[in-house]
Amino acid sequence: MSKSMRARCLATCASLVLLSAFAGKALAEPETVKGPAAEPECMVPWAGDTKFFKFPAKKGPYRVALANGYIANTWRIQMIQTAKAYAAQPEVKAKLKEFKVVSTGEDVPAQISAINNFIDSGYDAIVVNAQNPTAFGPVIKRAKQAGVVLVAFDNILATEDAINVNVDQKGLGELWAKWLVKNVADGGKVLEVRGVAGTSVDTDRHNGFHSVLNGSGKKWQVTEVVGKWDDGVAQKATADAIATNGPFDAISGQGGDTGIVQAMLDAKHKMVPFGGETENGFRKFCAAKASEGLKCSSAGTGPAQVAVAIKVALAALEGKVVPQSVKLPLAVVEDPNFKKDQDYFPAQSDNFFVGNSFPTCGINFTAQEIMGQSKENQ
Repeated sequence: MSKSMRARCLATCASLVLLSAFAGKALAEPETVKGPAAEPECMVPWAGDTKFFKFPAKKGPYRVALANGYIANTWRIQMIQTAKAYAAQPEVKAKLKEFKVVSTGEDVPAQISAINNFIDSGYDAIVVNAQNPTAFGPVIKRAKQAGVVLVAFDNILATEDAINVNVDQKGLGELWAKWLVKNVADGGKVLEVRGVAGTSVDTDRHNGFHSVLNGSGKKWQVTEVVGKWDDGVAQKATADAIATNGPFDAISGQGGDTGIVQAMLDAKHKMVPFGGETENGFRKFCAAKASEGLKCSSAGTGPAQVAVAIKVALAALEGKVVPQSVKLPLAVVEDPNFKKDQDYFPAQSDNFFVGNSFPTCGINFTAQEIMGQSKENQ
């Protein structure tokens, strides 16, 4: 081959590489467009300046994966069951070629590795409950370059290169603290039972909780323990805290609240105002013990937010306009408004999160649909 032919060949090859790179970039990156979203009642933008994405439309059916981290509490188990139940609903099932579920525990590198494996295996979209908000930078970039739609929910990702779906977790901490400020006249000793360390949910709820207490003008002495949003862990942590630092004038729990109240009962601790999550068992206690002083604010969002995340991922794959950050409504009930068979269900298990639907998204489940699914990887 002559020098001139070799030069032309090299130039042609370089052009093909560049064209390939640009083609990949064009395929991967969503276009930033004007809102509203395709389903504005469901996909509500987080703020007035939230961006709207329009991904290149792909032809279905799609391969979608759920990369979960922590799995050792009721909320996460119900979330996995809800995701499977949603994927099995006929309208959703028709859009899916495959739905894969993996839980990797609290090991952040293992969760990142799982997402990388899904990208390498050619999945179209990955929904993730992230174990850490800031550790996923390289894998977010890989997903973007590969044209994979990445949607984080609950514990979201600190980036604008993925879609986030969540409730106002800081606002939830603020709501619980406002309840205690309202119901404890002179301030006092508070037990704060936190979630899983290092997650965005735990940090945001904690920060919101303390911002309100610190600005209340009342004097508070807060004891923090780790309950990992789990009844058993939270019950033991509460029992230890009562023994060492109790009694308390108020309590807030990010989850595992049925276990927290049980620890109070076991220790014969007085019933006090409580800001907590939406477990059915906790709400049963709130209704039964209100006259003894257990004045509750029960607020949160059901595990069905995973279904919203899957719905948003499918909409993005279909080329519909979606917000970069979606804000979900809170489910709130406060004393004295706990209604039997509406806000809590005596016939259902304690280990069931109430308010597990999003009507504006057309997402609803029967208990049988959810409980008929397993928590196992698939």
